[in-house]
Amino acid sequence: MFIRIFVFTLFLLIGVSLYAYFFGYRVDEGASSLSAVKTRDTASDQAALIRRGEYLTRAANCFGCHTARGGAAYAGGRILRSEYGNFVSPNITPDIVSGIGSWTADDFWLALHFGKAKDGRLLYPAFPYPNYTQIRRPDADAMYAYLKTIPAISQKNRDHELRFPYNQRRLLAFWRAMYFKPAEFAEDKTKSPEWNRGAYLIQGLGHCSACHSQRNSFGANGGTSDFSGGELAQMQWYAPSLQHASEAHLLNWTQNEAAALLKAGVNRNAAMSGPMAEVVFDSLQYLTDADISAMTSYLRAIPVKKAGEDSWLDQILSTADSNEAMQKDIILQGGVLYKTHCMDCHGSQGEGFALAYPSLRGNHSLQTNSITNSLRIILAGGFAPATQLNPRPYSMPPFGPVLTDAEIAAVLSYVRNSWGNKGAIVTSSEVNHYRTVPLD
Repeated sequence: MFIRIFVFTLFLLIGVSLYAYFFGYRVDEGASSLSAVKTRDTASDQAALIRRGEYLTRAANCFGCHTARGGAAYAGGRILRSEYGNFVSPNITPDIVSGIGSWTADDFWLALHFGKAKDGRLLYPAFPYPNYTQIRRPDADAMYAYLKTIPAISQKNRDHELRFPYNQRRLLAFWRAMYFKPAEFAEDKTKSPEWNRGAYLIQGLGHCSACHSQRNSFGANGGTSDFSGGELAQMQWYAPSLQHASEAHLLNWTQNEAAALLKAGVNRNAAMSGPMAEVVFDSLQYLTDADISAMTSYLRAIPVKKAGEDSWLDQILSTADSNEAMQKDIILQGGVLYKTHCMDCHGSQGEGFALAYPSLRGNHSLQTNSITNSLRIILAGGFAPATQLNPRPYSMPPFGPVLTDAEIAAVLSYVRNSWGNKGAIVTSSEVNHYRTVPLD
């Protein structure tokens, strides 16, 4: 009996390993899109290719991850925190030794489309190749051509700081076999050209689902069109759902308001903060009006999912008699604090000030189950991005040094339950959790 179990287990392990090898590691074998970049006929053609590559690289926001705070552009070294440990972005300048100077266009394509480095190492999906796989080969070639022209920076790549077993790179073959399949973007012929352009930018280059989605215990989401929203656990920010009207579905704004929010970082009633402000600053503000319009059209066309029984709409104030008096006291205290610290900017009725201070009345981000973003902004300040369309943005000072945990809990509870807003009461212990989170 023991021998039978041993033999069965052995064959099972061999079978699983072979499956992971062929469907996780050698998934790129027989790729038909590999072809070297052809030399352009004229200098103007080559210049046009490089300009297009720069634009696409901006659209993919390569700068945002591959540039450390205060570091050289694209030289890597930025820490990307996760529940598995810290990922460290690599150098993608054309330095021969530490960058991608020795890479060919085919090597670059393999990284984007198949998630493999030049030497065959499997790349961690912190590099969003599950999205970048949709990038078309001519666009990848243009991006490669541009990156070959930027200054070469000699900066050695640091190792990732991952916990066991996540630091065992070979295990990625099993992850890929389960959750990754290379596939270039295919247009939906039933949709308009603008919708398809928006889908290509959102699902592929923009890799929006990499943040705006829920992840399972293995770090996989529902794919490139999964915008269900999710906690960025170690970063301590929340990427709201783009599918629910109760969170950040773009139907909450008009087409023009949504476009302004993406490109300028601010519209009449809202402003970008946190990681999304960085995306606007590093990427979205540089996109053409036509591409911004395509993105907003695609996002506004996402079917609206209604709130279920476990949504924030059901997480309103408790009506239990034992808590009712206490909750009223908290909200009353919060109202006093609001008048002292917040009313001058956000208005007596939470109406805000157009293009300067966001409206709090009817503000969906204040009423979600997750209070992460609200507390981060109150404690550390809310800073909208400086953009070409909004070069001198208004910002909110940090109140962490001014207010206690109990006071911040009270004022946030007040704005979550005033002017028609409905949200759960915030506790001082919840506030305290966010006082020591990293700012980056």
